[in-house]
Amino acid sequence: MIKTYKRKLLALIVIITTPFLVVFGIDAHVKSEASKYIVNLEEAPESDAILVLGARVYPNGSVSEILSDRLKVALELRDAGKSNKFIVSGDHGQVAYDEVNAMRNFLEQQNVSAEHIFMDHAGFSTYESIYRARDIFKTQKILIVTQQYHLMRAVYAARQMGLDAYGVASDKQLYAKMAYNQTREVLARNKDFVYLHLLKPKPTYLGEPIPITSDGRLTADR
Repeated sequence: MIKTYKRKLLALIVIITTPFLVVFGIDAHVKSEASKYIVNLEEAPESDAILVLGARVYPNGSVSEILSDRLKVALELRDAGKSNKFIVSGDHGQVAYDEVNAMRNFLEQQNVSAEHIFMDHAGFSTYESIYRARDIFKTQKILIVTQQYHLMRAVYAARQMGLDAYGVASDKQLYAKMAYNQTREVLARNKDFVYLHLLKPKPTYLGEPIPITSDGRLTADR
């Protein structure tokens, strides 16, 4: 009776702990692999483009602090001679909410030429932004800019999709809700791991290629 109870208890422990081991094992794998390609500004190689991943913008069109810092680091990379082409990728799925034109406005106010800004209006997720950077904008070597907690997933996804990708973190300050963001990112890394290795879904939208060697004004919608 005691042995039967112990076996049942052990089986229960295995059933309960296995999902956690899988989730945190995948999380550790993604972070370990991506960390090899996360560099500082000086170490960043010259690339086809600087990919800035979107974040919250306000109703008046201004960008949030977290997005402002991403754009500032992208400009620092441009000034350091790493690339003069930008892909701003974010959510523009509604008329009333537009991350990409807010990012374009920010860059243009810093004297970036419109032809060097490629807007990805359908970057609804990190996975889709990377996929479209490869298949729509035809990049091969990119610098990805976002905060460290998010950067590891983005770089891992890009590398798994065959891009020669490097990440530069844009953590210029402490941000609100970071504990929540970091916890949520564990699940997001697992989701994208499944996408990359098992499901391999296509983005919501693809369309005709607009190579990064062309003119960014071809992506303008206004």
